Amino acid sequence: MIQAFGLTSNSRKDLPPAVDDVSFEAPAGRVTALLGASGAGKTTTLRLMLELQQGRGLTYFKGRPLHRIAHPSREVGVLMGDVPGHPARTVRGHLRMLCAAAGVPVRRADEVLEVVGLVSLRDERLGTLSRGMDRRLGLACALLPDPHTLVLDAPADGLSARESHWLHGMLRAHAAQGGTVLFTTAEPKEAARAADHVITLEQGRLVADQAAAEFARTRLRPRVAVRTPHAARLAALLAKEARTAHRSVEVVREGGNRLSVYGSTCADVGETAFRHGVLVHQLADEVGDMGPGAGPFPGEFAEAAQGARAGVTGPESGEFVDNEGGGVAGTAVRGGQAHDNPSTPSGSHLHGERTVPADRRATGDQAPRCGPDSGSDPAGGSGDTVLSPATLSRAPAPLPPLPPPISVRSAPSPLRPLRYELRRAAGIATGFLTAAAVLVASALTAVLLARVGHTPQARLLAAWPRELPLPPAALGAGLLGALAFGDEFRHPALAADRGTVPRRLGLLTAKLAVATVTALTLAFLTVGCDAEVLYLVYGRELTEVPADWLALSVSWFGLVVGCAWSGVLAAGVFRSTTAGLAAVVAVPVLVVPLVQSALEGASVRAAAGLPARLREVFLLQWPFGGERYLVGAVRVIAQPVGGALALSLTALLCAYLLTTLRSRVR
Repeated sequence: MIQAFGLTSNSRKDLPPAVDDVSFEAPAGRVTALLGASGAGKTTTLRLMLELQQGRGLTYFKGRPLHRIAHPSREVGVLMGDVPGHPARTVRGHLRMLCAAAGVPVRRADEVLEVVGLVSLRDERLGTLSRGMDRRLGLACALLPDPHTLVLDAPADGLSARESHWLHGMLRAHAAQGGTVLFTTAEPKEAARAADHVITLEQGRLVADQAAAEFARTRLRPRVAVRTPHAARLAALLAKEARTAHRSVEVVREGGNRLSVYGSTCADVGETAFRHGVLVHQLADEVGDMGPGAGPFPGEFAEAAQGARAGVTGPESGEFVDNEGGGVAGTAVRGGQAHDNPSTPSGSHLHGERTVPADRRATGDQAPRCGPDSGSDPAGGSGDTVLSPATLSRAPAPLPPLPPPISVRSAPSPLRPLRYELRRAAGIATGFLTAAAVLVASALTAVLLARVGHTPQARLLAAWPRELPLPPAALGAGLLGALAFGDEFRHPALAADRGTVPRRLGLLTAKLAVATVTALTLAFLTVGCDAEVLYLVYGRELTEVPADWLALSVSWFGLVVGCAWSGVLAAGVFRSTTAGLAAVVAVPVLVVPLVQSALEGASVRAAAGLPARLREVFLLQWPFGGERYLVGAVRVIAQPVGGALALSLTALLCAYLLTTLRSRVR
């Protein structure tokens, strides 16, 4: 279960907190709705619960706060906003990447795809999915690690009636197996139909904590319930008088001889019936209806079913009168088909009869069943549903299946973050396109530099003009390094654990390792392509190997790898891809001049004879001429760019470790 105690967000200047002292419980085995209008604090409450936003209060998931759970993603499945993921990534590739992040078998991706009905779309890109398919994928991501608790922010927002019905059926099935479900919504109708318990927020404060039935009785708008054998005639009379008096009155035919009148009173309805000689069997004020066409609640369903068995097959008419007094003819159902009259410019709407399933545990809006093609339009979210007596008397629809539980959990492995990072980097074409752009830019730059002349061969092979702070290969490696955290920052739910960017050294090590291999490959391919292009254009004289090729190679690879690391660390510290790339460019633009000024200043002693003194200190001969490698590394560090990179990497690594320790202390 979920237990929230005193959730309070931090105040912003003189404004009151968005959430102020909210406490509630969401029990296991039940669906709980967090209801509130836009700006009521629903999303902020969820972010406080999931420790995505700073504030006060505690939230326990099965008796433990989220930061005390070893693997939070296996305990809490989260869907905040749109589905997290790069638009160019495939559906199956996205789920396989999350499998590596959560440490579950890769076959789990295919299991949840089959459950949510996305098997046929597994090779589609995330950016091409419709709203309904996006929500299905979001639920698949939440169910992937087989969590006990589901926390979803407005999961049915923008969905049609059929898609909402499917989604709420999945949530109901999860709760029926003992799980805990908490979702937010701004629609009272959705909350009353889809949840067992409704928690209402207004302006960041808890105003009601009720069972769904009590919520429907006490907090939804009232109506006048009328029972008369002349329902169609009385409905027409009420609508006509409302148009004449310019009053907003809604009359809905609930089936058989029942009417629901909104915006009027028992006295007005009774006087109208008396003046026109209409016999009335029942006239009473009621509360708890969710609006025109909502149909009876569970307590009223038996009565509705009796009316249906008596021969009632659907409504005959219903009228709405807007504030301008412009009446619109009601919805008519003939021959088992409902035709909705579109809303008028003045805002009037028409709705026919609508009933709910016999079993409220299979909640959600019932999809239209009026004809073979009536449910084919996914946008028909406001369409009306007419159920025949046979439909009313048959058994409730079964709950949708859930993916099988994960019986065996994989043990923690150092390869888990590495698999995640490899699938993240290789799942989209950004890295390949960046590498191709770098190779093309480097080749063109090398050809132009050779044509102009006066460029050293080392810089010529690296395509590094003196006017540029960094060569294209170093900038490309820095960009790829900055993008290593890009997916997590743009889509926080990609995190392997809490729905936020994880500051775990294992993940950082994996990102640095992949960035290193990528940078080395890019540096090697750049020199090779430049040399090949120079050979083809100008001949062999520009492709000769320099005498000090070892030191130059170490410097070159160190520069490119250092830029990649700077991008990774800066993006991790500042939580921004742009900041990561800016840190890479800042090294030659800002840090290098400072290092040069420090190295070129007046000095008393020089570091001459360093190799001999190093040999004396270690009292041994380095095998395979190892002192040359050490001297090359020292030369790299001694260079302005090398020293600046070393300084920047040290500072960024210290900042990353500091933020890691700080987050763990919190």
